[in-house]
Amino acid sequence: MALEEWRKAARDFICAGHRIVYWAPDLPDPQKPWLLLIHGFPTSSWDWSATWLALEKHFNLAALDMLGFGLSDKPANIRYSLLDQADLQEALLERLGVGEAHLLAHDYGDSVGQELLARHNDRTLSFSLKSIVFLNGGLFPEQHRARPIQKLGLSPIGGLIGMMLTRDKLRTNFDQIFGPDTKASDEEIDGHWSLMRENRGQRVFHKLLQYIPERKVMRSRWVGALKDATIPLRLIDGGADPVSGEHLYHYYKEEIPNADAVLFEDIGHYPQTEAPERVLTAFFDFHRKLRTISA
Repeated sequence: MALEEWRKAARDFICAGHRIVYWAPDLPDPQKPWLLLIHGFPTSSWDWSATWLALEKHFNLAALDMLGFGLSDKPANIRYSLLDQADLQEALLERLGVGEAHLLAHDYGDSVGQELLARHNDRTLSFSLKSIVFLNGGLFPEQHRARPIQKLGLSPIGGLIGMMLTRDKLRTNFDQIFGPDTKASDEEIDGHWSLMRENRGQRVFHKLLQYIPERKVMRSRWVGALKDATIPLRLIDGGADPVSGEHLYHYYKEEIPNADAVLFEDIGHYPQTEAPERVLTAFFDFHRKLRTISA
């Protein structure tokens, strides 16, 4: 789905004084379950555009650009927290009148999903969480291998990093985390760059990186949520990703009881855009086993 078409489908609401942009059906199909999609860093819900049309044949889809990302507001005077981003997901589903939903998450969104899972386990979540599929992300902070640009963003000169970032530097960084044969197209890079710059987003690039130390602080709660999960989970992992690739897959299999995990050895950090058909096959296979969708 081209970016301009994606923009035209956007809707918005105000949450905690900030404009949040989201995508959801005008007339949900009561026969379809809901699927909440949560994007990663530093991109946006446009990441789901390659899989959106196939997914919406089976689900009512809901996705938002989290605070500081994409088309949503990007205030420079706040502390960004994954906990607040989880609150936004709950607010969106409440706005849509959704009582239960499945989840598909990627990267930064994995941590948001872990917090939602922890709330589900605590019985404090405002909706019933039915299942989660995770894509590449920092499910275990000790396994996350931050890129040099992320380390610089967390340093005392972090405020300069976003302002110095260019489209070409974004391309270079993405090339390093994508699979060898599945690099992002120029159109994709242009789209991501446009969305990152929206609402002067470069000002808050370094602030968003606080998710890395926050994951360490919240490790017990978020890893514990995975280990204590009573709902079905699946990891779909691009093994060629240097950030959270094959090493994460094997660690997940070791740490999580009865782990359900799928590895694409030749795919990088963005499986949903690098190999959308393979991700959809693995995702639908998982949901057919749950009998969420028909064979």
